[in-house]
Amino acid sequence: MVKRLRTDGHEVRSLSRRTGAGTHVGDLTTGEGLAGALAGVEVVVHAASDTRRFGRRDEAQTANLLQAMRSAGRGANLVYISIVGIDRISYAYYNRKLRCEEMIASSSLPHTILRATQFHELIALVLHTAGRLPVVPLPLDFRFQPIAAAETADRLAELAGSDPAGRVPDIGGPEVRTLEDLVRSWRRHQGRPRRVVRLPLPGKVARGFRQGDNTCPDQAVGTVTWEQFLSL
Repeated sequence: MVKRLRTDGHEVRSLSRRTGAGTHVGDLTTGEGLAGALAGVEVVVHAASDTRRFGRRDEAQTANLLQAMRSAGRGANLVYISIVGIDRISYAYYNRKLRCEEMIASSSLPHTILRATQFHELIALVLHTAGRLPVVPLPLDFRFQPIAAAETADRLAELAGSDPAGRVPDIGGPEVRTLEDLVRSWRRHQGRPRRVVRLPLPGKVARGFRQGDNTCPDQAVGTVTWEQFLSL
């Protein structure tokens, strides 16, 4: 996304906790460095998430960002990347993402919220990690509509260069597939995992993924298929 924005002629700042990883050093958890990074900006793209802790810090970090943007006093457009189906699947991480959306929507700031389906890269990471095991139990009847991260980044860059639009239409990949289908293609390309067994998961969350509540087939705007991604 940063590359796309710079190609489009925008001056881009990127915030990181680590020196040298971005143009500015700061921490959304403490608020340190936000004022300097936000000084004079017209658009803020909020793509940070504490995924390793299931989003436990996301709400506090979003609150700190909103407060810092109010203090900056320029009315910058806040563009937020979220996930398709978070209002239909009551999964802890999704619940936190939804509350962040609600905080942004109820703030006094101009904003744009985009929901996307799971990235090809995320599913590939999960299957690559699982491939290290001799036997891999997976919920093979779960449905996904994977999209290339680059295509989502292009849409975010487009929104960042446009007027605030509130909640915009969701975006998803070109195909809705079962995890069983995705694993079958992955094994043809990677040779792993060698043995996969069906994991029957009970409960409302699992039912939501089986029903495809995390998909948006009417908004299949992505063009890169799972097989094309694997061939890259």
